[in-house]
Amino acid sequence: MSINETEWKEEQRRADRVTGLLKRHIRALSEELGLHRSDVVELRKDFWEEVTVNFSSPDDLGETSTSLRQQAQVLSERERHHLQSSKALKKYRKLVLSPYFGRIDFAEAPEGETERIYLGIGSLMEDDGTFLIYDWRAPISSLYYDGAPGPASFETPAGTVSGEMSLKRQFVIDDGKIEVMFDTGVTIGDELLQQVLSHSADDRMKNIVATIQKEQNAIIRNDRSRMLVVQGAAGSGKTSAALQRVAYLLYKYRDSLEADQVLLFSPNPLFNSYVSTVLPELGEDNMQQTTFQMYLEHRLGQEFQLEDVFTQTETLLNSPDGPETDARRDGIAYKSSVAFLDVIRRYASLLEHEGMLFKPLMFQGQAVVGKDEMERKFYSYDPAIKLANRIDLMTSWLLKQVALFSTRERSADWVEDQIELLDSSEYHRAYQMTRRKQRGKEETFDDYDTEREMLARYVVSQRLKPLRGWVKRGRFVDVKGLYCRLFQDRELLDSLNGGTALPESWDAVSRQTLTALADGELSYEDTTPFLYLKELSQGFHTNTLIRYVFVDEVQDYSPFQLEFMRRMFPRAKMTVLGDLNQAIYAQGEALGELAGLVSIYGEDHTEVVSLTQSYRSTFEIVEFTRLMIPGGDRIVPFNRRGEEPLVREVSDREELISRVEEDILDLHSRGYIYVAVICKTAEGSSRIYDLLKDKLPIQLVTKDTPNFQKGTLVLPAYLAKGVEFDAVIICDGSEENYDRESERKLFYTACTRAMHILHIFYLGKPSRFIPVKSLKPGIPAR
Repeated sequence: MSINETEWKEEQRRADRVTGLLKRHIRALSEELGLHRSDVVELRKDFWEEVTVNFSSPDDLGETSTSLRQQAQVLSERERHHLQSSKALKKYRKLVLSPYFGRIDFAEAPEGETERIYLGIGSLMEDDGTFLIYDWRAPISSLYYDGAPGPASFETPAGTVSGEMSLKRQFVIDDGKIEVMFDTGVTIGDELLQQVLSHSADDRMKNIVATIQKEQNAIIRNDRSRMLVVQGAAGSGKTSAALQRVAYLLYKYRDSLEADQVLLFSPNPLFNSYVSTVLPELGEDNMQQTTFQMYLEHRLGQEFQLEDVFTQTETLLNSPDGPETDARRDGIAYKSSVAFLDVIRRYASLLEHEGMLFKPLMFQGQAVVGKDEMERKFYSYDPAIKLANRIDLMTSWLLKQVALFSTRERSADWVEDQIELLDSSEYHRAYQMTRRKQRGKEETFDDYDTEREMLARYVVSQRLKPLRGWVKRGRFVDVKGLYCRLFQDRELLDSLNGGTALPESWDAVSRQTLTALADGELSYEDTTPFLYLKELSQGFHTNTLIRYVFVDEVQDYSPFQLEFMRRMFPRAKMTVLGDLNQAIYAQGEALGELAGLVSIYGEDHTEVVSLTQSYRSTFEIVEFTRLMIPGGDRIVPFNRRGEEPLVREVSDREELISRVEEDILDLHSRGYIYVAVICKTAEGSSRIYDLLKDKLPIQLVTKDTPNFQKGTLVLPAYLAKGVEFDAVIICDGSEENYDRESERKLFYTACTRAMHILHIFYLGKPSRFIPVKSLKPGIPAR
């Protein structure tokens, strides 16, 4: 709907008034912060001068404690006020450039007065408490995203509010000046989306609060489900919606939820960097971000050399077809399955009655407690006691055995030798430790025998300290031996397998597994099952502080891994986001349909949402890529027009490099800032990088790259997940390079990273995944 000049001027006057108020707030807060900063610095500097310190008597000690507490409270209050003012200043500085992006006129039923409601990334009130801007997360703001002019309602903590919406207006305001303004209906207007989506890519994801669609808003504001599953097509905005969801939850539950109680499992460190600015842009602290691999390294990295999912993928992509590769894939599929999860659970139950394996407690070549004695003690407990609780009892018993051994060992010859080697600092430390342990007893170093006894106690205690720590960490359970047994004893595995057929290549799977374990290595597909068995047999490590867990690219996780996460965070609600068409890692094939995740929390606590509209790429690129995959016809392209994807044959490697070089220079000259040269593997990326690095300024992206820079990036397809680029060059889209069915989704993922331009070069025959219609005469050429 067109807006006349009078209305435009009225809206601009309001924008000017709001901008003026924001500028006044900024000046006032800047001055206030300067004073606060000086106060805090002075308080810190003079902290001890303001405290009366006296330990002469109990009364003096109490007075000192009170003085310390009062001074600390004053300092804490000033620092808290300074922090609040800093956050407010950051918010106002963002708002002053673009105070709001939307307006709705709403009258509450039955005869409420029409209120003009303006929405921005933060709220702003006049001195009298009147709202000039409502935060986009406020309950009433949902009208803007979900409603249309006419009867409308929104939910509040007090219940449903109904009424009439008479206007829905959108703005683009830049530096206080209204650049774009129009009235719209049900959805956020295409004009605004066209403008946002036509921009260049960036090295950081941006917030989407001004363009949130109705289906995305349903994800953001969902606080009913214990498990929210989002199946979204490439470029559908599922990750953006998830990050806005975090901001919404932090706003709604601001009195009870902190940012560090929200955890995001992301696909790689590069992605962590890519999304790191979204929440700060919205005035919120960043949540915790990690990768599943980082957690595995934390738990198992000291015991084994762990393979990561990128190395696993690289190995499979570079391995020739044959029995060994087939066995590896079979092993990955089985170890990722619910069937193997059930095997581990049944195994743990069996160990409560028989078969537990232990490592002897050894000290200087002698057994403090032997394996057989540990087994007898373990199975002497009441059979009703659960495995983990029995391990706790064993830990206490073993520590007592170590204490008894310590007492006996004080008279050993080696102890005398160690006492002679003590230097003055160790001697003093032994004396201080003994004083603390005596707690007021009269025993001193007055005679030789007493001194020798105390020093012996110190020496033995220090030498046994690592063994006590080993016991406390449950390392006396032979988890490696228990896990190996599953691959050594076929009869045992068959008894635990619940009738599920093992892969035909099981003998090869077992051999590969045992060989890696013998070499101190843990394949990626073994890490979670191994850790799960470790947790079941040694006591589960849970985190009850985390309240919300987000898992991006969930299609690359196995059911086993997701069930493990549920056990890790028993109090958390989980939001998982993925696209089955981008399931490029081998264990993701075990997940099946995302709807299958219902079993983790149950049907009553799970909601599945589908996003089919693709916004990232132009209409032409989406039309091209959706033909690559089964069910691609369900993907709906957004009507932003652009160039047809280019598919071109090259005669040899030399021409390939020449064409890629020309293409990069041409794309940059046309204003495309972020250009990705995507190869199939890290090995291939490294080769292309070496051939181009002396000709062009480019960056090689590896699994350890923490962030990327502007310009041209060379990277493997599996590291491009979750990010987007102005232009994508597929370095070799040939039949030789992408022919296995398992590589279809990898090729699709690489192509869907392109926002504006997609170019594919190939040697020999084109990949069978390239749509046939793109290969006919008339393909655009450069």
